[in-house]
This record gives sequence, C-alpha cells and structure tokens, in this order.
Amino acid sequence: MVAESHLHTFDVDTDPNIFGPVSLEALASNAPARHLLKLTPGVPRSGHYDELAAVFRPVFARIAEGASERDATRTLPFEQVGWLNRERFGALRIPVSEGGYGASLSDLFRLLIELAEADSQVAHLWRAHIAFVESALMLQDAAVRSRWTERIAAGQIVGNAYTERGGNTLGSLNTTLEQRGERWFVTGEKYYCTGTIYADWVAVAASHPNLAGRQIALVSTQRSGVKIYDDWDGFGQQLTGTGSTTFQDVPVDTLLPEEQQINDPESAIFQLVLLAVQAGITRAALNDVRSAVQARTRTFSTGTGVPIRNEPQVLQLVGEISAAAFATDSIVLAAVAEIEIALGDDSLSPAERFAVCELAADRAQTIVQPMALAAATKLFDGLGASATAKGCNMDRHWRNARTVATHNPAIYKARIVGDYEVNGTAPKRLNAVGDLGSTTGTAGY
Repeated sequence: MVAESHLHTFDVDTDPNIFGPVSLEALASNAPARHLLKLTPGVPRSGHYDELAAVFRPVFARIAEGASERDATRTLPFEQVGWLNRERFGALRIPVSEGGYGASLSDLFRLLIELAEADSQVAHLWRAHIAFVESALMLQDAAVRSRWTERIAAGQIVGNAYTERGGNTLGSLNTTLEQRGERWFVTGEKYYCTGTIYADWVAVAASHPNLAGRQIALVSTQRSGVKIYDDWDGFGQQLTGTGSTTFQDVPVDTLLPEEQQINDPESAIFQLVLLAVQAGITRAALNDVRSAVQARTRTFSTGTGVPIRNEPQVLQLVGEISAAAFATDSIVLAAVAEIEIALGDDSLSPAERFAVCELAADRAQTIVQPMALAAATKLFDGLGASATAKGCNMDRHWRNARTVATHNPAIYKARIVGDYEVNGTAPKRLNAVGDLGSTTGTAGY
C-alpha cells in the first residue's frame, strides 16, 4: 500500500489555519477550511496578549515547520529553544519594571498552548522554568528575588531535578546537601529532569542534614560536577530532555526558604503546563486531520459515494475533534484563571491558596486528559490505514498525549477531588516519591 503524505507545512504568512488572521473576503467556494477567529475560547480579547502573540507567533510557526521530522528522527530542539530564548520567552511573567514582558498568567498559558500546538515537546520542556518563575515572584527576600528575576529577564532558563528513579524510600531523598563553611554543596542522581539539558540553572530537591523534608537548591548547569544525560526512553515526548542528571559536590547558588515550599502553588503550575501541552496536542491533531481530509482523494465503496471532504461521517468526526480542541483550551484556561485569582487573593491563607490551586489543576486534568487522548485516536478513523504509515508520523500526537497523561500520577486526581467534595479533605502536597517498605524498585513521577 502506498501511503499518502498528510504532513502539514505551517507558514505564518500564508496558512490561515495557524497563527494568523483571515479575512472573510478570502473565503471562496474552493478555498480550504479556515478558522475565522484565532481567539482562545472563553477568553476576552486582550490587547496585551495580541502584542505578545505578535512577537512569538512567527517563532512558533518556524518551530512548527520541523516538529514532525524532529520527532521522527529524535533530534533535540536546541536551535528552537534558542529562537524562543532570543525573544526571552522565559521572561514573559517577569514584570516590565524588572525587564520582562509583564504577562498575566492567562496570557502566558494562552501562548504556551499555541507553542504546544506548534510542537508539544518544545512547550513541555519549559515546564520547570515556568513553575520556578512563579515561585521566584513570590520570594519574600528582596535580594534573592531580584537576583532571579534579573537572570530570568536576561534569558536564563531553569530546569528541574526533583525525582529519583528508585532506591529511596518514600519521604526521603538520596540526594544530599552538605555545608562546608558558608557554602552548601549538593550530591546525588536524579531522573525525569525535564528541560535541564536546555537550561542554565537547575532546581534540585535534596535532603538537608538539619531540616525535615525536601529542600530546593538552585545550581548552575555549567558546574563541572553536573552531568546531564539524554537517556529518557519513553515512547512519547522524547525531546524534552527528561533524562538523568548527576551532581557531585556542586556548589549551591540559592537555597529556597523552607517556609515557602510548604504551601507553594508550584505543583499546580507544573500540572497546568502539562494540560496546556495536551490542549496544544489536541489542536495539532485537528490541524493534521483537517489538512489530510482536504487533500484526500482516495475513498471506499462502503462510503456514500461523495468526496471524503464531503463525507458526512468524516465531517462529524472532524467536528468532534474540533469540539475537543475548543473544550480542552477552555478548561485549561478556566483552571489558570482560577489559580491566577487565588494567587492575588490576600484573604486566602497559604494553605487555602494551595488547596484552591491544586483542586483547579486536578479537576482540569481529570477531564482534559481523556479528551486529548480521544482526539489523537479519532483522527485515524477519518483517514484510514494509510495515515498509520511511519512517514506520516500521525501517531506522534497519541504517543505524546499518552505520555503526558501519565504524570504525577493522573489516576489519583479524580479521587483527590472527590475526597475533598465529600469529606472536606485538603489536597496533600506531592513532595516525595519513592519505594514503600523496601529499598529497591522504580519510582514513578
């Protein structure tokens, strides 16, 4: 069987389906289907967002051009991260007065969904950075806060090294902090270090000799004692740098205050980044199925005898995927809006703020994950067996969505929400991953 190529080339100037406005005059009877409005559903038009989108959409379009090929060849997107960094994508949330763009949390996540639509893996690798920025903005120590906002405004990126692959008992970490004189040093081995291979700094979770629980140490990835490995072997999101990082007597630049970590909304932000990635994957699946149906001429005798682009059942299926894209965008951004309000509500206690943020993320995750997975599966029903050809690489949407849907772990989220609804049980912070009742095994993430 000869496979038809359904790979879609994105062009910010000519493609009306992605990253650009379209005039009604352009809608001739033989014109391809288009999005009349490129507004995120449920979100009022924002002049600031439009300004930010004008800066970053051309970069997103360039990133989209090679997304399928990079996935197929397992080519890490160092160049693409560089394009984003030249525009200081990581400084979106830093106030204008401190050298950033002054974006709202909603603006940031709208842009992140668009980036994930272009390449879900490039969006995913910013996960730790985005979460760290929110933590840095909440720092009470003005000098420490200024140090990090200046670095981020200058384009520096922060990665993640929280989880150990196994061998540590639940509630403990094998990665340790040691003080020598006035300086702290960190030693240990981490896995699932998403984004660290692209980063200037890495936030490391470690055990402290005098304090209970995990502590977060910031270290430079340029230190000789830091070794970063691209050994993530999952079948999806392979380009996120979610591999191993080892630390050997690495000097600590900053040790985050212990009190900030207790009710920090960081974990909700971590999860919302993944939900934005899922929303982007759903959009990308819609883009591919739309373009493929428009181009397809081959049909089947079991159909209704009309061209595929007019086949009622195929159109229904594309409509269902479009509805899923609309719904995932809407749910993610509703959760972001709730968290944004909670972060600015001084009447909430830290524990209450943490609970609001966690519950918003957990509710959204419970619904978004299955919709994204269903959309990535349905596209094959509309295209037939030729769409499963490796050259089409259509399976990347499902592989990537399925991988993202395993996180932290997704299976527990609805139960946590239900326990709150029925019993008033506050969500617990995920501050430890490890082995239960043994010293061997593999931890999840």
